[in-house]
Amino acid sequence: MNKLTTEHTPDNIIASWLDDHQEELVHTADYIFHHPELAYQETLSSKCLADYLESQGFKITWKTAGIDTSFTAVWGSGKPLLGFLAEYDALAGVGHACGHNLLGTAVAAAACALKADMEATGAAGTIRVYGCPAEEIMSGKIVMNDQGVFDDLDVAITWHPFDRNRVSNDIWQAQDIKNYTFHGISSHAAKAPEKGRSALDAAELMNVGVNYLREHVPGDVRMHYAYIDNGLPANVVPDIAKTNYFIRSYLRSRTEDASERVDNCARGAALMTDTTVDIELVASCSEMKVNRVLTELYYDAMTQVPTPTYTPEELDFAKQITEEAGLINDGTLFSGLEPLEDRAGSDRYRHGCFTGQPHGSADHLKCRYDV
Repeated sequence: MNKLTTEHTPDNIIASWLDDHQEELVHTADYIFHHPELAYQETLSSKCLADYLESQGFKITWKTAGIDTSFTAVWGSGKPLLGFLAEYDALAGVGHACGHNLLGTAVAAAACALKADMEATGAAGTIRVYGCPAEEIMSGKIVMNDQGVFDDLDVAITWHPFDRNRVSNDIWQAQDIKNYTFHGISSHAAKAPEKGRSALDAAELMNVGVNYLREHVPGDVRMHYAYIDNGLPANVVPDIAKTNYFIRSYLRSRTEDASERVDNCARGAALMTDTTVDIELVASCSEMKVNRVLTELYYDAMTQVPTPTYTPEELDFAKQITEEAGLINDGTLFSGLEPLEDRAGSDRYRHGCFTGQPHGSADHLKCRYDV
């Protein structure tokens, strides 16, 4: 097993704490991995993290923002107020394919290691770890933010498992999630189709309209849809049909414009088919605001931290699980630290780089692909 750090010296308190507690951190991440829970159902996962933080001297308060599986863990006093955002929900059908078992555990570990350093050095400040549920449905932190949970923080810190080591300078998109439910009149599709008003026809016409709309929205706008099964056979004119839409772009104003135009496609489709439509806004968020000062600070810190190396056994295991999943593994892997982009932006988000070279190498463009 790799050590989390390669330097273990008396004056490196954070590195020492991480090395000394690695086994229990791995156990915590494994426990959450083997107990995947969906959004707002993360009872075991949230308790696992909260119990660990409490064992390390944090005071736990449950039901932050009124959410049963949310918590706040606090240590210290005074300024600065340092917030760590932990996630732990899983994906339906595939469990922790997004790695939130690692995300939540590593956030808790970072907070605990910082606490050890502050205790040893006498540094002032308050550490808060927020247990943030329901990230996969874009909900938990939105609710918490709307209720002012993060308002007094000096900084909010999080991370996400990824296929390389980097400091994110990305602008994550503003998004609306909507459900469209069309209501028509049911009839026998062969005996009396003229008596029916097809909700499915309306849903299909809406999607045709949206597909023509794609030409007339800014290039960063994305509109994705899926049918939600109505369970009716083909010989019945369906009186109900449902679609789910994700509408997003890099600016909230663009997302709102596109979202309204998608609504109009739904309304027009209902008018054409003599049906009605209900429009439900399931969730909504703004784009991420990039803090360049903190981005550069974090990147400078990461250049001073040794990046992981992998044993032949670990590489063989990685090849085995990718092949079992039906994925291609040609032995190319990332090592080092990806260079920091000159600026945040939406025009370069499609491309990423792998390297087999140490960070800072001119060979960092060894491999390029679309994500």
